[in-house]
Parts: sequence; structure tokens; C-alpha cells
Amino acid sequence: MKKFAKKIAAVALSVAMVGGMFAGCSAASNGDDAKTSNKKTSYKIGICQLLQHDALDAATKGFEDKLKELGEADGITFEFDYQNASNDSANCTTIANKFVSSGYDLIMANATPALQACATVTAASQTPVVATSVTDYAAALDIDMGPTDATGINVTGTSDLAPLDKQADQIMELFPETKKVGVIFCSAETNSKPQADGVKKALEAKGVTCEYYAFSDSNDISAVAKKAASEVDVIYIPTDNTAASNGAVIDDACSHANVPIIAGEEGIFKNTKAVATLSISYYTLGQTTAQMAYDILVNGKNPAEMNIQQTDDLTYKYNPDQAKKFGVTIPDGYEAVTEEATTEE
Repeated sequence: MKKFAKKIAAVALSVAMVGGMFAGCSAASNGDDAKTSNKKTSYKIGICQLLQHDALDAATKGFEDKLKELGEADGITFEFDYQNASNDSANCTTIANKFVSSGYDLIMANATPALQACATVTAASQTPVVATSVTDYAAALDIDMGPTDATGINVTGTSDLAPLDKQADQIMELFPETKKVGVIFCSAETNSKPQADGVKKALEAKGVTCEYYAFSDSNDISAVAKKAASEVDVIYIPTDNTAASNGAVIDDACSHANVPIIAGEEGIFKNTKAVATLSISYYTLGQTTAQMAYDILVNGKNPAEMNIQQTDDLTYKYNPDQAKKFGVTIPDGYEAVTEEATTEE
């Protein structure tokens, strides 16, 4: 473990030492409580979502729908408290503290800053946390672990990492004459740089130059996007919450420069009017997260020992208007998404 995990462990240790003083006199009652807890038929779950946009919303919906489905089959009900942090990490901490003080049975953290806040806040209470829409748990929690390993703490969940090599292949399949690709992402988002690195490695193996164009916050996006669009053949945007929330700004810069966009996930694809995307299903990802939550609450699994899960539910999508604009021949297997449908959603 590194700094973040050590911080969590230190808080938890202080609580454990105090709790240990009373362990001897309460062992019998704890055993009875454990038996009773296994018979619970109602659970309260707090949902801390970083901000509202298509991908995160789909993950939350999948999570709620699947838990309701699982609960109905076994006569168990789930009460959800959904809170939107408005893209503010401090709000994530406030929300997580509320969930813990209210004694919720489990917290679902949607996006990396939400995960980080919930992991820190629950270190003492050991409230189970399941996260989703997180690309790299090792980077997010500063823990030495593999992409699908267990965290070793009270946190588990699902990863939204798409196959970066296949996304690089997509860029070159649609734009075979590409010499230089620009990757636009937010430097403040922990998960974005590893994705950029993966795509860059795959592109450079094909002899294509790949340059980073990072912005620190939404105030910088317009200038960075304009610079990128003026210097490259194709823009690639990884899964990035800030970019997704400011898709219209990036679209404006690229449209004026007549540069196509390939998106790392469906929400960015829609918001930037990208030509195409190879995206995971965030709804399915939310469903997988729900099954993990159910296993913890109902089946007694320990989140510290549960491996991070990924999804292989991948979809190739394209925007017919943008494909026509850039003269792109779309291969078989792509699903068309019109701009009219995107606007309606």
C-alpha cells in the first residue's frame, strides 16, 4: 500500500484499537447480531455520483434496476439515497459522511473522485463500498494491485476500462491516412492519463505520432481543444468526466478546424458529435456492480477479497452525419446513432 491506503489504514486502526477494549464482553451478543443480520430483508444504500452525464447515469440506473430485480426474487427490498456531487470532490466527502453517519448498509461510489472520498470516509466505519465508472483502482486508491485484483480494504467494484488497443485500431481503420493523433483529457482526473498512455503506445506501434493536450479544468478546455485541432489529423478523447461534461466546447473547436473526433465512451461520443466510438455498456457495468453489492449484503462476501470486475459488453457506434462529413467508410458491425436521437436523449 502507498500513501492513500496508509491513510485509510491509520484511521481504521485507531478505531479498531478502541473497539478491541470491549470485544471480550460483547462476543456473545456479536454472534447473535451476526445471525440476525443474515436475516435482514431491507437495506439502505447511499449512491454518491460525481456528476450527471450519460455514462454515469446509465451505470446508476443499471445498479438500481439489477438490485431491485435481485431483491424481488428473494423478498428483499433496497432503499436508495441518490446524491449528485455536481463534479465537486468536496461534495463527495460531504455526501459520504452523511451516508456513514446515517448508518447506511453500503455505499455505491460512481466515478473516481466519489470512490476516493468514500474510501477515506469509510475507513473507520468499514462501511462496504462498491464503485463503478472507475478506470484504474490502483491509481485511484494509490494501492499496489493489478487491474482486476482485490483492493484488500473495504472497497471493491467495476472498472470501465475499454480495450485501448482496439480503440487505437478503430482510429486507424476509419482514418488510415492519419499521421498524428491528439489526445485531449483532464490532467486532474486520475484515470485519464493511463488511458492516454495505452492508446499512445498502441498508435506509436503503428508508426503514428500521438501528442497529449491536457487541460486542468473546464476553463482551459476551449484553448486546449483549439490548439489540438490546429495541429493533428484526428482527436481522441478517453473516458473523462470533465471532457464529457464539456463536449460541446470540444466539438466547436474541432468543427471549426474540420478535425474528426473518436471517443472513448458513448457519452463523450454523443456530446462531442464524434465520428465513432468503441464503448462499454455502462448500464451493464452498473448491473455487475449491483450483483457485487448483493453478494456483500445478502451473501456475506467480504469486499476486501472481491476482485475488481470488468465487462466485455462492447459496442461499435458511429454518427452517420459525421461519417459522411469526413468521407469515412464504416465497416460492418457498427450501430448508427443519429444526431437527432442524440439530441432527444
